Amino acid sequence: MLQVSIFLHFLFLFFISATAFGTMGPISASFGKDELFCAIDASGNQNILCFGNNVTSQAPSQSNSSSSSSSSLPYFTSVPAMSGLSGGEGFFCGILANTSQAFCWGAGKPAGDPVLVPPAYRNTAYSRIAAGKSHVCAVRGSYFADRASGSVDCWEVAQTRNNTFYAKQSLAFYDQSVSNLELNDVVSGEDFACGSVRDGGLVCWGPNSKSLQVSNVSDSFSVLASGRNAICGVSNSSGELKCWGEASSYWDPESAGRVQVVSLSAGSKHFCGIRKDSHVVECWGASDSSVVPKGYGFLAIASSDYTTCGIREDDLLLDCWVVNASKPNFDSPLELSSPGLCQKESCGVGEFAFNVSVLNEPDLSSLCVRQDLRICSPCGSNCSRGLFLSSPCGLSNDRVCTPCSLCQNSSCWGVCGIHPTSGLHLHHLLRWVLIIGSSALGVLLILVCGLVARGRRRKGTKKQSNKSCMGKMEQEDDGDLNGLNSTPSIASCPGVPQVFRLSELKDATNGFKEFNELGRGSYGFVYKAALADGRVVAVKRANAATIIHTNNRDFEMELEILCKIRHCNIVNLVGYCAEMGERLLVYEYMPHGTLYDHLHGGLSPLNWTLRLKIAMQAAKGLEYLHRELSPPIPHRDLNTSNILLDSDWGARISDFGLITSTDKDLRGDLETDVYNFGIVLLEILSGRKACDPDFNPPDIVEWAVPLIKQGKAAAILDRCTPLPRNVEPLLRLADIAELSVRHNPADRPPLPDIASWLEQIVKDGLIL
Repeated sequence: MLQVSIFLHFLFLFFISATAFGTMGPISASFGKDELFCAIDASGNQNILCFGNNVTSQAPSQSNSSSSSSSSLPYFTSVPAMSGLSGGEGFFCGILANTSQAFCWGAGKPAGDPVLVPPAYRNTAYSRIAAGKSHVCAVRGSYFADRASGSVDCWEVAQTRNNTFYAKQSLAFYDQSVSNLELNDVVSGEDFACGSVRDGGLVCWGPNSKSLQVSNVSDSFSVLASGRNAICGVSNSSGELKCWGEASSYWDPESAGRVQVVSLSAGSKHFCGIRKDSHVVECWGASDSSVVPKGYGFLAIASSDYTTCGIREDDLLLDCWVVNASKPNFDSPLELSSPGLCQKESCGVGEFAFNVSVLNEPDLSSLCVRQDLRICSPCGSNCSRGLFLSSPCGLSNDRVCTPCSLCQNSSCWGVCGIHPTSGLHLHHLLRWVLIIGSSALGVLLILVCGLVARGRRRKGTKKQSNKSCMGKMEQEDDGDLNGLNSTPSIASCPGVPQVFRLSELKDATNGFKEFNELGRGSYGFVYKAALADGRVVAVKRANAATIIHTNNRDFEMELEILCKIRHCNIVNLVGYCAEMGERLLVYEYMPHGTLYDHLHGGLSPLNWTLRLKIAMQAAKGLEYLHRELSPPIPHRDLNTSNILLDSDWGARISDFGLITSTDKDLRGDLETDVYNFGIVLLEILSGRKACDPDFNPPDIVEWAVPLIKQGKAAAILDRCTPLPRNVEPLLRLADIAELSVRHNPADRPPLPDIASWLEQIVKDGLIL
């Protein structure tokens, strides 16, 4: 016997939503070459929906899959409502919600007997059921009885040469010593079954049971899960995770001792568990841990030989990942599934009764067919990275996790990595890509402002300062510029930036100290600065190389263009300083960083309403450059790193090129901006980078566009963010993205049209 002891600090008295090869739960998988998953839907009727590879050939069907356009279309089976599910090799079993009787059916293959239960057992009530490779075992007793336990019945589900199934009673799984025991739970594997004895202990039987080497086990188990050749369980008495059988299925030295789970699922060569603290899934054994979703939690999971699917805690949507890279992936449907098993018992310590009101479905009052039933789910005690615990778990709700960007006091500083003295988000400081990047704008504006400063040397000269986006220009007094050399007049500029003293910018940045640094590049450094009047700004300090490389003619031209640029969706220049040989630019500070960092860099996730708003506002900013300025200004390098988010989560375009295009290349540059904006839309929709070598194909356009053209746009939607029930606005956004990245520039829509379409999507408010 090989035991893996993982100490867990919890004690559960009741079964928690976990499912594996032979375990019952709200979601389960069939095993074999055709992977199929079935789950209890969240309609309140406890109906069954199934999905997987080659699912379109499934029968029987009451197709209701219009909400999904992925390759894994769901179908709703004609089997009656189920209390729980368990998958075998090519078939499924469950307990009927109204009678507690067993019901089994073939998964995607014609069934000789649609019930697949021997006549002798069809009228028997069962509390638990577990399907193995080619057998089924079930514990007698009503499913809705309090703390049900009973004797066990087992039968075989055999398959003929023409792929039909039939059920028969089994002598191979009859054991007189086991038939005399009262069992609380049962699991099944490949030619074996195991059960948790009511008074304590674990017993296994069947042709292959001796290979597990289970003997003298006195513990009772809150969770049991079986793979093909192994079994694991969480002990009620010690909280340890104990495993028996084929060690390669579950043994992972790096995981041992650190994974604390409240539920389990198992595949052919791997086990997965839901962490007790954050509800994030961990997998071990022969699994590819890099593909396991991170950043959000699950309430139930199930595994086939190569794939694991889970029901997400935030939105009850299904998510799947392949733990064996040699197998093709498939997309889960956009359907809500039950987070657990409906039961009569009150929830135990460390559990909460799932509150259906969090789903915002006005026509849904319960996830169970009876009003006296409830779903008890394990409480979480911690949150995923980028979130902090703002409310603990209660009787009818799980703990509440809030983005660190909303952290306001010391209770969340430690979790969110906020410096207790300055209140700065260290995570933001490390990850926030510079407000204005290393393009021509950053380099040239430093020198332009130097010339501006020389031209404003007279004490008492009036200047204009743009205090707010598109607001009125306020008149303020200049200070003495200490003999700066003059430059050509810019009196006609409608938005002359404010002139700052070097001393006040030094004070505002704490002497340009490293802890105030936001980023650096070939141009120099950028610092976060708190001005004496309370404003927070970003200060870009040029290095010597930037200052030396000057061209007066270009500077004057750039200055004339810069003075015209003022818009709510543009990062605007606030002012400058040109003293003592320094060249400092002061920009509006964007406290929520870049769009790139929220999509790819680990900052707090963006919901779909906000993503649509950002897409629309970014289009408005780009439209301003293309349409409102004469001549138009192409951006030339639009990407998610150059879209910044202000204090109101408004999108601002930054880092645009200022050199005016010639008539010959202007149209080409504008169409290139449209193409790049289309890539931004694809990143917003999918959460994928524009080019990511971890994916095949790595180019986001090559990956996403064929799916959109095939009517499968739902397959590209970011599953790391809870999806709305109505995905139509997102599908419309995908269509706009596909138009924008067309190979022929003449086929791409102009930016004003794109901005108008996006504005209409946001106004419709269909995402809410």
